[in-house]
Amino acid sequence: MPEGPQSISNITLDESTGVPLNPDIDHERKVAIFDLLEENSFSPVSEKLQGAPGPYDLTLSIVERRLVFDIKGADGTQAGHVLLALSPFRRIVRDYWDICESYYQAIKTASPAQIEAIDMGRRGLHNEGSTLLQERLAGKIEVDHGTARRLFTLICVLHLRG
Repeated sequence: MPEGPQSISNITLDESTGVPLNPDIDHERKVAIFDLLEENSFSPVSEKLQGAPGPYDLTLSIVERRLVFDIKGADGTQAGHVLLALSPFRRIVRDYWDICESYYQAIKTASPAQIEAIDMGRRGLHNEGSTLLQERLAGKIEVDHGTARRLFTLICVLHLRG
């Protein structure tokens, strides 16, 4: 688990919609959370967010078609909220889940070459979503690419539930 002040020590998803996830998507969610807590770089850079010391507790939710990053410091102090419009993510999230569904089906029946081709497309969309997230967070929160990838997975899960 990251010990530095510029990291996430706990993450919670607001999954209050109660929509059940299929086992493949639930597995993606669990792996993303585990990997994120094992290794991440999360640094609030906006002056509005710099009042609380890290490592940070992060709650992700969707409220009124906005992605909400609710950030608390290590001492429980509310550091603030970052709100991002979901509209820039809609196409890539939809495309990502479409290709994930193809991948989940392919691993049951397709040849290794077909599975690899679909997985390459899946990773490409995942990277595209991660880059978009980093761009949208610019000036608010700095995250490295690995952290952005894991957060993008969680955003996709929330998007399904929202």
